[in-house]
Amino acid sequence: MKKLHSLIISAVVILVTACATVSPIKANFDRNDNVDTSSYKTFAWLISDKILANSGDINPVMKLRVDDAIERAFIAKGYQLVDNAEQADFAISYTVGSRDKVKVDSFPVSYRGSFGWGRHYYGSYGMATETHVRNYTEGKLAVDVYDVKSRQPAWHGWATKRLSSSDKQAMEATIKAIADEVINQF
Repeated sequence: MKKLHSLIISAVVILVTACATVSPIKANFDRNDNVDTSSYKTFAWLISDKILANSGDINPVMKLRVDDAIERAFIAKGYQLVDNAEQADFAISYTVGSRDKVKVDSFPVSYRGSFGWGRHYYGSYGMATETHVRNYTEGKLAVDVYDVKSRQPAWHGWATKRLSSSDKQAMEATIKAIADEVINQF
């Protein structure tokens, strides 16, 4: 009996913890094997605007936060920022965006009903289904690294995150976490 009680409490704790976790940052990268990045020490922005493809509707305050987060992430990895891209080992740029998405889940109503013998088990609910529709926003940050000497793309890293209302309220911390996640792969 005590084992069953412990098992039930453990299951409830796991369920509550899983529901309370925030959306993870999904990050990945692609590397140009023809470019050796092991001797890099200095970096600069590829263009003065820093963002590679400015859509025009980007929040200028958010852009400054992203610029700063990317710079700080590279500096935290030990690279030194220089003003002139021609004197740097590599140049960086980035793109940022968001996309509104829809998630739809549909399942038979009996999944929420009681299971067991009798009329509920055999489908007294008929073929009714329950459908949940959730709208959410997914943000994406992509950072590009270019080798200055060869003028070749050396590395491309990106991250996506499902943005919650708490992410939007603490946008600076969210941007920093996403930028760090991307740059840590470099």
